[in-house]
Amino acid sequence: MNLKIKMFGAEWCPDCRRTKTFLEQNQIDFEYVNVDLNQEASQLVEKINNGKRIIPTLLINEKSFTNPQNFEIAAELGINDGKKLVLYGADWCPDCRRAKRFLTDNNIHLRFVDVDSNPEAADWVTKINNGKRIIPTITINEKPFTNPSNDTLTEALSLDKVSDDRIYDTIIVGGGAAGLTTAIYAQRDKYDSLILERKNIGGNAFITKKIENYPGFKEVSGPDLMDKMAEQAETLGAKIELGEDLKKITRKAEHFEIKTSSKTFLGKTIVLATGSTYRTLGIPGEKELIGAGVHFCATCDGAFYRDKELIIIGGGNSALEEGMFLASFVKKVTIIHRGDEFSATSTYVDKLSSFDNISFHLSTEPQKFNASENGVFESLSVLKDGKTFDIGADGVFIFIGLIPNTEVFEGFINLSDNGQILTKGLNETSMGGVFAAGDCRKGAIAQVAAATGEGVVASYGLREYLTNRT
Repeated sequence: MNLKIKMFGAEWCPDCRRTKTFLEQNQIDFEYVNVDLNQEASQLVEKINNGKRIIPTLLINEKSFTNPQNFEIAAELGINDGKKLVLYGADWCPDCRRAKRFLTDNNIHLRFVDVDSNPEAADWVTKINNGKRIIPTITINEKPFTNPSNDTLTEALSLDKVSDDRIYDTIIVGGGAAGLTTAIYAQRDKYDSLILERKNIGGNAFITKKIENYPGFKEVSGPDLMDKMAEQAETLGAKIELGEDLKKITRKAEHFEIKTSSKTFLGKTIVLATGSTYRTLGIPGEKELIGAGVHFCATCDGAFYRDKELIIIGGGNSALEEGMFLASFVKKVTIIHRGDEFSATSTYVDKLSSFDNISFHLSTEPQKFNASENGVFESLSVLKDGKTFDIGADGVFIFIGLIPNTEVFEGFINLSDNGQILTKGLNETSMGGVFAAGDCRKGAIAQVAAATGEGVVASYGLREYLTNRT
């Protein structure tokens, strides 16, 4: 029984890259369609997503998934650490319910195929069972098991091998520059490290088209730099797990237990390098239009607007840098900043004059995002000198700062009023054995070079902690 999987994406899209890698690593056959090269596919993506141009979009047996996380794909396809599990059954079948309950209780992903609504599946089940329609029939890596008992499933899936659970010297939550650097230094000190990353290796740096202030490089692309860091960490022995969304950390007697959306991991120390996400304006129309003309990542979504007009909101380094990147291939860029002068460094401000397709409005306050009849962004209402007026454009990108990704740590460690992790000494948090590095830590500087230094400090902290334990 073959799956029909079609993936719509683009080469510049980080989440497309993650999704393709996940499918390929799990030997899942799929058809890849580049929306940049296929206008019909691009229109289909917008139709599926109610006018929003969101990639990757997957069609799995005609069922659509918009930018699914790895664990969501695993759950839909029945992928479990290299084992693919499909349960052919029916809702009314007691043994099917028993098998499903046992598998879900043991956090096993399964793909359920209802033989009552799928004649092809019913015929296949009958064929492999020598003419008998026996359910549940479960396949594990295409090996069939006919109405298997719980004991049979336990043995087939190695569920009883709890002694194989690995206790890492350190588990690093976050795969950006800070987390990768921590792993590199930890591995060089002969400490086993595991990186758990919710989305893509590289964090915010990965979606930065060009980095011009990283020592040793006149300029380097974010993806290239982050790929090199990840390669170095893995070469030294670090393990990287993508698509693992942290849910809870619990302190045990001798170690920490980390629960993600799909698994449980054990570590002697923890390094929190969860970074930060883009801050929103919180004005009318913003939430409704995110993905439908309102964006936060030029590298991710800028290609949709080639030869069109865009608005940039913000006046810092990121706003000007990304605005100039977009101006290199769009028709026009208008920068809106509420201050009476840009807060970016003079290096970026001076470069603006070299672009004849960039204009800007200072002392201008965004008031409302306006949608067209089709439900996509068409203009921004702004307030300047006591007057309100609209600025039309095909899309808008917001760069007004970052919010630390630390909400899940509330009650576990001490946070500042704005949610940043409070540390002392070698980046140790209020919980012994737990360290922080990067944008999520109070006092950190949101630069790639600074993040690598944060990772170094955290690695020294965990080394001191582990040394004192022995």
